[in-house]
Amino acid sequence: MSTPTSTGRLACVGIGITLGSHISPLARSHIENADVVFAGVSDGIVELWLTEMHADVRSLQPYYRDGKPRQQTYREMVDAIMAEVRAGKRVCAVFYGHPGVFARAPHRAIEVARQEGYPAQMEPGISSEDCLYADLGIDPGTCGCQHYETSQYMLYRRCIDPSAWLVLWQVGLAGDQTNKRFATGAAYRQVLIEVLARDYPLDHEVIIYRAATLPIQSPRIERLPLQALPEADLTMADTLVIPPSRAMQPDPEIRARLTALDLAVAHA
Repeated sequence: MSTPTSTGRLACVGIGITLGSHISPLARSHIENADVVFAGVSDGIVELWLTEMHADVRSLQPYYRDGKPRQQTYREMVDAIMAEVRAGKRVCAVFYGHPGVFARAPHRAIEVARQEGYPAQMEPGISSEDCLYADLGIDPGTCGCQHYETSQYMLYRRCIDPSAWLVLWQVGLAGDQTNKRFATGAAYRQVLIEVLARDYPLDHEVIIYRAATLPIQSPRIERLPLQALPEADLTMADTLVIPPSRAMQPDPEIRARLTALDLAVAHA
C-alpha cells in the first residue's frame, strides 16, 4: 500500500432495489456528504432522485455500449471514479441493490483505492436476493439454496443438489461467452434447459422472478414448466428460480454417530 498524496476517499454504497424504500441512513449520508457522486444505475428516474440529494451526480451508464467488452467498461468506470479520489475528493459511487453483488466495478475501485492508500469502504444494501426471499416466501435455511450466474453454471460442471433451491441470475444472458451482449435468445436457453435436464424433469415448474424497482410496481413472478423457458420474454434483470424436485436424503450413518454423541454427552 502506497501513501496517498491527497485526502481523497471512496465509499461504494447500495441503494437497494425499490426506489426510495431501501436506502439506509448511512448510504444517504455518504451521498449527501460527498464531493462527487457517481451513479451506477440504469434508470433515469433513479438518477433524478439522486440529484435531489446531491448537485454533482455523474452517470456511469455512458460507458456501456453495444458490442463493447464489459471488462473495458468496468475499467473505464474505475478510472473515472479513481481520478476524482486522486484529486482529493470524497467520492461516493452509488449502485443498485448491494454494491458487492453482481457489480464488478465497486469491488475493483475499492481494491485500487486501498492499494494506493486511500480510505475506501463498501456499504451494503438490500439486494435482489433479499427481495426474492421475501416475494417468493423462501427461507434458505429450510432446505438450502444454491446461487449461480447462469452462463457460469452452463460453462462449468457444477454438482447440483435438486433437493435444494437453485437460483440462476441473469438468465436473459444465458450462454453468453462474449461479455459484449445484453441478451441472448431462445437457442441459448434451449442449451440451458439441456444442462438443467441432467438434474430436473422437463415438466418441473420453475419461476421467472424480477424484483420491483419502483414502489408502484409489483415483482414479476411467472411460473412455467422448465421446457417452456425458450419462449419466455427474458431480460438481464430476470432470475430463474428452480424449486427442489426431490426430498432431502437422510444419512443414517451420520445420524447414528450424532445420536451416540448425544447419549454420551447426556451421561457424562
